[in-house]
Amino acid sequence: MGFTCGIVGLPNVGKSTLFNAITVAGANVANYPFCTIDPNIGVVSVPDRRLERLAGIYQSSAIVSTTLEFLDIAGLVKGASTGEGLGNQFLSHIRLVDAIAHVVRCFDDPNIIHVNSDVNPRSDIEVIETELILKDLETVEKKHVEAEKKTKTGDKKSKLEEDFCAALMRHLQIGRLARYLLPKNDDEQLWLRDMHLLTSKPVMYICNVHEKELMNENSYVEQVKEIAAKEGANVVVVSAAVEAEISQLPANERQAFLDELGLQESGLSKVIREGYAMLHLLTFFTAGPKETRAWTVRKGTTAPTAAGEIHTDFEKGFIRAEIIRFSDLDRLGSEAAVREAGLLRAEGRDYVMEDGDVMFVRFHV
Repeated sequence: MGFTCGIVGLPNVGKSTLFNAITVAGANVANYPFCTIDPNIGVVSVPDRRLERLAGIYQSSAIVSTTLEFLDIAGLVKGASTGEGLGNQFLSHIRLVDAIAHVVRCFDDPNIIHVNSDVNPRSDIEVIETELILKDLETVEKKHVEAEKKTKTGDKKSKLEEDFCAALMRHLQIGRLARYLLPKNDDEQLWLRDMHLLTSKPVMYICNVHEKELMNENSYVEQVKEIAAKEGANVVVVSAAVEAEISQLPANERQAFLDELGLQESGLSKVIREGYAMLHLLTFFTAGPKETRAWTVRKGTTAPTAAGEIHTDFEKGFIRAEIIRFSDLDRLGSEAAVREAGLLRAEGRDYVMEDGDVMFVRFHV
């Protein structure tokens, strides 16, 4: 399990250029609105230096990374919630993703058309959020009507659902996103989840800047960071043009290119890191002579559930997990040395996985 991230934003903010760069998927890129109609989909391997190290220790024949799926979704304009532009198609595509990467234009270039004439990150973000809220209002209003009808039949629980929907509508009507309405109990949590609201999804902002401004934040980036701070959202600053250059280089030349620019990592690495943090994900490993493989699960996942990601039989017949920390393997250099140091642990069904765990599953069918 990786995660699916929808890349969204107004037309001509750099979504498709960024998508091309991080997935090398060849999405259509042009200087006019609605170049992207159906969502382009790209699956990328998640870079993790620990894989190479583990493969070396275990002399693995193959390395298998965990993956991240990106959807490049059509540009959104004011009025999308009522069908303007490609509104309804765009909004339905957002329902498919785990998280939203909202690309915001943070550069000036007279040669690239801005759909609203002027570069204004604050206004651009408001347009997107307003359309998502309006679409969610439509969803909640329908649910409210359904609950109201059931209430008239004497169903007491439906009255509680009706009241919750009414409170959620008021929340959205004042311009608040659904993810900031905290459910009071399990029922409210279930009702909220079942509506699959667009504004319930976690968001990171990607500031697309000019290459020359990657190291020095401009006023546009400062605006985005102010908004993100109020929302508790993450911000990643990238140059889609630079990412496009990186994507065309052989893998062994990319770090040198980043070094020349004074960058420690690519924009893709930043997006993945922030995405993992946003969705509370972690990576664990399985390793042996045949292959070293990375797996992604949510924080709080127990050993049997993690074992089920590897194979359903492992979860059904789980006996115990033998766990080694990557840091111990990295430091000591072999599984035998880790065992000798007494650092291999046998963990039962209640063990909660940690990032960097190397797992060996004992099971019976």
